[in-house]
Amino acid sequence: MNKLKSISSYKELNENVKTTNRAYLLLYKEGAEQSHCAYDNLTKIAEHFDDIEVMTADVSKVRDIHEKYGITSAPTLIEFVNGEYHKTVKGCHKPDFYKTVIENNAFTASGDADKPSKRVTVYSTPTCPHCNTLKDYLRKMNIRFVDIDVSKDQQKAQELVKRTGQQGVPQTDINGKFVVGFDKNKINQLLEIQG
Repeated sequence: MNKLKSISSYKELNENVKTTNRAYLLLYKEGAEQSHCAYDNLTKIAEHFDDIEVMTADVSKVRDIHEKYGITSAPTLIEFVNGEYHKTVKGCHKPDFYKTVIENNAFTASGDADKPSKRVTVYSTPTCPHCNTLKDYLRKMNIRFVDIDVSKDQQKAQELVKRTGQQGVPQTDINGKFVVGFDKNKINQLLEIQG
């Protein structure tokens, strides 16, 4: 894919996200500096992701999308996983940041072909050394995962505290069971791997 796909309605968005495992939608406002920045930077990295749908919608023309997801500012990048809303990234970011967001989130649990895949979500922050060690370990073991940066997603951070009672990171959700910190033995046990 070499360019961003412009969409014109919530209905069109739904049709697109249902046909792919992961999709992104940039809600932007034509003529606004931050929106222009986000649009340009996403365009620069879109060609790296042939298998991922990256769409755009101008909120001054398309009025039925941002309301559905409670989005009140543009630019906002929305991620969809298996046709469902997953998370948002607000503001303009450098191309490398968008590339990292999409690459890191390209990891969703996988295992042997005989076993059902595990759903693995890592809650982390970029400055946390244990988080990076954990993610490097999962990549080394070929475990696909979704990485949620709780320093940029307050809603997910609050949900995490409600579910586990813990604020610290990393935290790993493996099929609904949480591991706090980088507890390699517990992670291996839940993933049914030898590490």
